Amino acid sequence: MHEELEYTVPPQRPSRPAVVPARLVPGPPRHRPAPSLRDRTRYWVDRTVVKGMTTVAGWLALVCLAVVAPASALLVWTDNRSPDTVQGKVATVWRTVGQTLRLGGEVGPPLRMVLTVLLALVSLLYVSTLVGLVTTAITDRLTELQRGQSTVVERGHSLVLGWSEQTPTLVAELLAAHAQRRNSAVVVLADRDKLDMERELRPVLTAVGGRRVRLLCRRGRPSDPAALARVSPAAAGAVVVLPPDTPEGDTQVVKTLLALRAVVGDASPVRVVAAVRRTQDVATARLAAGPGAVVLDVDGIAARTLVQCVLEPGLSSVLEDLLDFAGAELHVHRVPGLVGRTFAELRTACADACVVGLVRPDGTPLLNPPPRTALGAGDAIVVLAEDETPPTWTATLATLLPQPSRVKTETAPDNRTTPRRVVVLGWNRRGPEIVDGLAHSGWEAVREKTLPAPDPAHRILVLGGPDSHPDPDEYPLVTLLRLRAAERESGLRSPTVAELTDAQHRPLAPAGPHTDLVVGGRLVGLLMAQVSQTVELAAAFDELFSPVGNAVRLRPATDYVPAGTEAPFAELVEAAGRQGATALGYRPGDSRIPLLNPPKTSMRRWSHEDTVIVVTTAETLQPQEDPARPADTGVFP
Repeated sequence: MHEELEYTVPPQRPSRPAVVPARLVPGPPRHRPAPSLRDRTRYWVDRTVVKGMTTVAGWLALVCLAVVAPASALLVWTDNRSPDTVQGKVATVWRTVGQTLRLGGEVGPPLRMVLTVLLALVSLLYVSTLVGLVTTAITDRLTELQRGQSTVVERGHSLVLGWSEQTPTLVAELLAAHAQRRNSAVVVLADRDKLDMERELRPVLTAVGGRRVRLLCRRGRPSDPAALARVSPAAAGAVVVLPPDTPEGDTQVVKTLLALRAVVGDASPVRVVAAVRRTQDVATARLAAGPGAVVLDVDGIAARTLVQCVLEPGLSSVLEDLLDFAGAELHVHRVPGLVGRTFAELRTACADACVVGLVRPDGTPLLNPPPRTALGAGDAIVVLAEDETPPTWTATLATLLPQPSRVKTETAPDNRTTPRRVVVLGWNRRGPEIVDGLAHSGWEAVREKTLPAPDPAHRILVLGGPDSHPDPDEYPLVTLLRLRAAERESGLRSPTVAELTDAQHRPLAPAGPHTDLVVGGRLVGLLMAQVSQTVELAAAFDELFSPVGNAVRLRPATDYVPAGTEAPFAELVEAAGRQGATALGYRPGDSRIPLLNPPKTSMRRWSHEDTVIVVTTAETLQPQEDPARPADTGVFP
């Protein structure tokens, strides 16, 4: 039988209503004991140490004096050789305190020896601690400088915000542009290690020859107003904002533009050139940048460049030469003495540059205008020249004008079979825009997944890999390798245009003589550098890269002069003008290197293989209208 257990339930007390306090009065918990004197002392020491070297050195000196002064006084008062007067003893104490480090080797009573050793130890402790503090402060300052945390006080510098694959190209072009000026600088602000940025940009600075221009790298988030303030954006001549190589790069550009407006303000805006990768983010970036800023569409520019290179084989090298600061590039000049002169007169009388068009006072560009277009008050002239020096205007070139019997005023019928079919290999987010651009130009784009057989009647466009691929250039490199192998087997060649993302992969690409390599990021970097130095060129380049209107074209030299004719380049300039085009240079038949703005007086025998670089519309060239009058008189100053 189990024994039952009895439980006694205590009587319950009547419940009382819970008292809810009206409000909680903050205060230290009553159960926590007060901190001890040791804890308070350590807490005070911690707060003192973090205040910096000056505060620590001051307190350390006071502590040392608190020990050294009484010990020195006791040492003097116990010395039989000390002065008898109080004033003399005080002076001796003061001298002993100042010569503490020189004490040592004292003999006498034990108390005197102990005091001497104590003073030596205290002085040694103070000096060693002070040396450590100074060394630490200097090391911290050097580390801060190495991390790029110091303030930039330059004026008129070019400021690059952000880091991407375009940064080395952009910095190289800005350095080349600033090399013609004195006491100029290019400043880069990015969220990267300063030493890594300088190490990557050092070859660029060496190639440009940075004797007259300084390259300064600072570390910080471009979207942080505090970091922006350290690089003096309000005093910069131009600010360039690059999208990072991340999926949210366009968002970072918008945040950087907002931070830039917060630091600089709308009252004194600076010249801003920004770029976004996706076309749908252009409108948002322009709102963030404010009025007067230029926002470039990276995908749009890359797509339109690929379309133009498909239409004009060999155009990629011409565009790069036109956009970089090495050799000839576009400049804008205002010459009041030429008001009222026609474009035909300007084109003929420019001795050392090629006149490309005009810029109206409201910023509207007129590239390759009709010959009778007159230069108005406030208009600027767009020229292709070697540097920023104003060109020479003279009428001496009238003696070099071609004879009417030797100039072609009409384009000969083109009996060559022109392919109208493009095979597209690969695909990315720029593919639909490229196909639309080709269709707008009357070309049929066929997307293929397998490698087609070489066919000279067709052209091939190789796009970069998918956007999610870690290396988009892997597919173009492998595809070009397979195309070259197929061409060697069949003996046939297809004109090919390949898209690359990284300019460092260009030497690796197995490109043939009929292959154009288009590095979209490099072209965008060159374009941003040009616009940052001359903002009036933004609209002009926008027209050159647009699918309609004037663009850079390649035309046979025999369209302007008969084959075998020996004539100066000035003759082709005049002949192209009579057919409604503006000549920029030529490319010899035995070379792939274009020659922009060649000497107009140099003679050359023109052949079928020579190509003339012109700015004209996409339609077939037709004679527009003759110049108002031949420039045979000295009408220019």
